[in-house]
Amino acid sequence: MNSSTRVLLVSMLSVAVLAGCSKKVKEEPAPEPTPTPAPTAPVADDGRYGPEDLDTDACLRQRVVYFDFDQDALKPEFQAIVACHAKYLVDRPSARITLQGNADERGSRAYNQALGERRGNAVNSALQAAGGSASQLEVVSYGEERPVCTESTEACWAQNRRVEIVYTAR
Repeated sequence: MNSSTRVLLVSMLSVAVLAGCSKKVKEEPAPEPTPTPAPTAPVADDGRYGPEDLDTDACLRQRVVYFDFDQDALKPEFQAIVACHAKYLVDRPSARITLQGNADERGSRAYNQALGERRGNAVNSALQAAGGSASQLEVVSYGEERPVCTESTEACWAQNRRVEIVYTAR
């Protein structure tokens, strides 16, 4: 094949590709927006949480707060969860919570016991700052004694660095 035929063939192929790309696509009308469901709200008409909300409200069902390695400061992504539980405590003065502080297996037993307590106290302070009453809250530290994961990996350790929010009275 001579060079002029090649140039002609490449030119025709380029034009065909460009013509194929320039086709106008029929635009279908956009579907009508479906109404988004309202966020899960307390069931009572007055906006207050009730005991049934502990099992139905998406925010209240989240009852674990995770921490970074060797840290006891509450992470910003858990502020909303803490705020929901604080509102529940305000709405339900008879409710009681036990905050179970935990640590991963690294560190001595005594250190992890103290770290679990500091983590529990951090969540306790955040709940009180958001309106919860100190008389409704109790902190217990289990240190490294109650792991949810027993592998020696970072992903597993991250699951064990936590405070569990346990309702003892609704």
